[in-house]
Amino acid sequence: MAHQPRRPTSVMDQAEALFKAATTKPEEVVEKPVIPIGKETISISIDRDVLAHFQDDGPGWRDRLNAALRKAADLN
Repeated sequence: MAHQPRRPTSVMDQAEALFKAATTKPEEVVEKPVIPIGKETISISIDRDVLAHFQDDGPGWRDRLNAALRKAADLN
């Protein structure tokens, strides 16, 4: 049995290794979403019509509700 070297030594093996390195897409790094500092999950009872008002505009209703509460508390 002939001992196989760990690195490609033939010109053909080197060319294939270079081609593979040049044509392989790098793996995409998926970053975890950053949770804003200072937010806290709570349970709160809100009148249905008030909740419906904020949900009518679709996604982002929690942010709109938070903005309204900040304005009412004069925290802006």
